[in-house]
Formats: sequence, C-alpha cells, structure tokens
Amino acid sequence: MTAARITVNGKEAPIAPAAPHTTVLDFLRERGLTGTKEGCAEGECGACSVLVARPGVNKPTDWVPVNACLVPVAALDGQEVVTSEGLATVEAPGTAPVLHPVQEEMAVRGGSQCGYCTPGFVCSMAGEYYRPDRCAHAGADRGAGEGDGAGAGDAEHGPNGFDLHALSGNLCRCTGYRPIRDAAFAVGTPADEDPLARRRDQAPPAPVATDYRQDDRAFVRRDTLAETLRLLRDRPDAVVVAGSTDWGVEVNIRSRRADCVVAVDRLPELRELRVESDHVEIGAALTLTEIERRLDGTVPLLAQLFPQFASRLIRNGATLGGNLGTGSPIGDSPPVLLALEASLVLADADGERVVPLAEYFTGYRQSVRRPGELIRAVRLPLPLSPVTAFHKIAKRRFDDISSVAVAFALDVEGGTVRKARIGLGGVAATPVRALATEAALEGRPWTAETAGAAAEVLRGEGTPMSDHRASAGYRSAMLGQSLLKLYAQTTEAVPS
Repeated sequence: MTAARITVNGKEAPIAPAAPHTTVLDFLRERGLTGTKEGCAEGECGACSVLVARPGVNKPTDWVPVNACLVPVAALDGQEVVTSEGLATVEAPGTAPVLHPVQEEMAVRGGSQCGYCTPGFVCSMAGEYYRPDRCAHAGADRGAGEGDGAGAGDAEHGPNGFDLHALSGNLCRCTGYRPIRDAAFAVGTPADEDPLARRRDQAPPAPVATDYRQDDRAFVRRDTLAETLRLLRDRPDAVVVAGSTDWGVEVNIRSRRADCVVAVDRLPELRELRVESDHVEIGAALTLTEIERRLDGTVPLLAQLFPQFASRLIRNGATLGGNLGTGSPIGDSPPVLLALEASLVLADADGERVVPLAEYFTGYRQSVRRPGELIRAVRLPLPLSPVTAFHKIAKRRFDDISSVAVAFALDVEGGTVRKARIGLGGVAATPVRALATEAALEGRPWTAETAGAAAEVLRGEGTPMSDHRASAGYRSAMLGQSLLKLYAQTTEAVPS
C-alpha cells in the first residue's frame, strides 16, 4: 500500500499529516492555495470549487468542478486537482503569470468585485470551457462578446454554447451576475496548445486502493466490490461515501467524525450503465451528471429531474445510491424513481437481492437495507410511460431543498388513463407513492373532470407537516395543483 498522495496543479504532494476527515478545501489552504474559499461549508455557494480529472463522457478525461469543502482529501488519493491558481500559466521563471482565457474574460468584463467568490466561479466556468461537446450555435458571433444574448442562444445558453447551469452552484453578492454571464458568453474554445485541453485526450488517473489512517481513524477504498463488502461485513459501523455531498455537510456543520469511512465512488461494479431490452440499470456510484449525459434524454422523467437537483457542482459528485441511501424524505430522486417503478439491487458479502423502491423505505431515514449492505444499482423497467412530469416546489428555482416534489408517469391510451404512477416527496416521513390518486385515475378518461377529482384525492395524500419551508396546508394545496398543472400541460400532446 503506497502512501496517499494527490497531484495539485501538476505537483504531487502527500496527504499526510491531514486527518482523514480533512476536506480538500482545508488541505489546499493549508498549503497556501488560498484562492479556494469557504463560504458556506455546505456546497451551496461554490466559492470552494476546484477541477478534478475524471473519466470523460466524450473524451477520456473531463475536467469536473466539485465542491472542495465537501470532499475529504483522502478521497482524491492518486487523483489530479487544478485550482484557480493552476489555471494561469507562467511562461518563464520570474515572469508574471498569464491569465487563463476564463480569468481574462472575468477581469475585462467586470465579473469580479470583492473577489471572494471569483476563484470558484472561474473553476466552474473553466469546467464548462473545457466541456468537449460545447460548441457555438450556428450563426453565433463570438467576436461580439458583449454578453447581451446577441446571435444564437437563449437566456441560459450563450451563443458560444456555454450552459449557465454550470454556474448554478456559484453565488455572488456583488455583481448582480450580468458581468459574470457576459464573461461566460464571451469565452471561445481552448487553443490547441492549451495543456488542460490536451490532458482530456489521455486517460484520467486510475482508482487506487487507499488505506489512510491518522489518529485512530481511517479512510478506506478497496479495489473491488467484493473486497468492499467483506470490509463492511467486518465494519458495519463504517460510514459509506461516494460524492460526500451529504456526509461532508455532517462533518463541517455538525462536526461529525467517523472511525472508518469507506469510499465506493470509484468501484467499477457500481459505475456501469446498461440499457437492456426490458430495463435500464444505473450504477449507484455514477454521478448525476454522468447519468444525465450518458442517458442523453432517453429517460425523459430523469431528464426533467436533473436540472432541478441542487446545482451542477453538487450533481458532479452526488449519486443515486447516496440520495437513496440517506433515506431523506425530501430527496429529489425518490419521487421520480417511484413514478418510474424502480427497483434497487442490494448487495452484501453473501450475495444480492432486488427490492422494489416502493418497499425500500420503512420510516424516517430508515430502510430495509441491512448492515453491511450496499445499493449496487437502480433498475428502471421498460417500456417507459409516455406522459411524465416532475414538479419541484421550492423557494428558489434552482439549488434549493424541495418543500414538495411530485413525479408523474401515466399511460394514456384512447383518451383513457391505463396506468398511473405518482411519487411524492416532502409530505410524509418517507417518500411515498400516491396510491389513492393512482386508483382515482386508472381506468378513467383523461379529462378535466377526472383530473379535478383526482387532484382532490391527491391533496389528501401523505401526512404533510408545517415547518420553516412550508405549511402543511400549502403542501397539500400544491399536491392538487400539481396534477391540474400536469393535465393543462399534457392534454394537447396525449393521443386521443
């Protein structure tokens, strides 16, 4: 077992003597790379974002922005990281660094004022700058570069193909975002000699086995799923992490510590995505961004979910296995997966079993998953229902926790609802199926009268509570309104 090491801005450094719970953010700042900032310590502001070399979708390697405040530095053992300082280049010793094109555009367009958030914006923007499939829209005039939407594009996509969702996890209190958008919409394409662009054509660092220990605590990554399951059988108290988007908050905000943390994010057996004749199987450790790009809209209900799930920075680390493993009643993926009639493949050292998601949750943050058992994959049966929608009711459009989440999947044939599946989040101690509403829809004509009657039933589903996000009455009202919205949005598209 080699000593844990990480490559930062092209230079290799040992992780020791950092404690196993030390975040990438703290590790970098302790080494003088103070461009990486802590704003919220919860993955909501993006001031801490850095780039990590990860397996690519369109090229061998993608430069993926992640929240450095959430990821344990031991989780990046053997991997490559680039910070805002590493984006600039030094052409000769003793000369001033040459700004990266993203940094240059942020500077000349007034995208930085107090500067606290700027390095995080720059790293997130650089991740989109290097996205291999980003391309200018036909007829776009990138030379105009005024960020006013001139040429092709829309409110969230620039004429240069820049997707503003790449910055949805970065917050700024000073600029009003317009000059930041101007900078994003003005960047061109990487030059042929750009070293980070050339790096995409080489394979990313291979996962390495890690057994990092300090102060009687350990961070462990095994090579295979079988080895990991044997470890969890022996250490049922271990905390299992993938993207650490949930555990990282516990460490930072609640000062949680674990004697043993087991990483599963790089296990090959948990990173497969297969489309079979009768189902789609999604590995539990694939990030949401990877799933989104690999499916490329072939599961429309998931395609509706992804842009509303936290932010791109979080989706670059978060996994379906993690979202389901926490058992949160306000997770965004469970309602969608319930509507899709998903099943979970659960694995332990003795073998595997398949459990319908509708039978998985047993109580608040509780499930049928046994000690030592992992979610290996999520299975979605085929064919998919043609009428689908995901409605997330929250205080902010993006990067927020749901007050209510509703997912619909309906089969409507000859004007009649043949099958209805409805998943709900935020209205009970667990995510639930709206069974009574499904029964009120099935076998009935898809008409305004049916939708109105079923909406009344849906208002009574679950046991919503009042808290700082919403009252119980508001949650119930939004349930009913969601079904009426579905009817209004889909009736013209439903075959008669």
